[in-house]
Amino acid sequence: MFKIDSNVPIPVRRALKKLGQDIRDARLRRRIPTEIMAQRASVSRTTLYKVENGDDSVSIATYATVLFILGLLDRISSLADLANDEVGRQLEEERLPKRIRLRRSKSPKENSGNSF
Repeated sequence: MFKIDSNVPIPVRRALKKLGQDIRDARLRRRIPTEIMAQRASVSRTTLYKVENGDDSVSIATYATVLFILGLLDRISSLADLANDEVGRQLEEERLPKRIRLRRSKSPKENSGNSF
């Protein structure tokens, strides 16, 4: 159950809740009992229960470990992949110069006055 005074935004809570449910479903499809899953993840059954309920107090490392055990870790590595960052790409494109000007090289006269 989520804390009422939590500072975690509602969309984040919903996403964690879905992640927890998906993890639970994946564990059940693989027919892994909670006790064995908790042992493999090196966590208590209480912590595994929190993971499967999308508790925001559980570390991302614990979520990642559980996903690893389920064979789903590759998905977590692409969460913030730059290739999927549409907003970041658009902002970067806005900062690109409209024109590119070549620098003019100094004439030999200008360079001769700066000798040491």
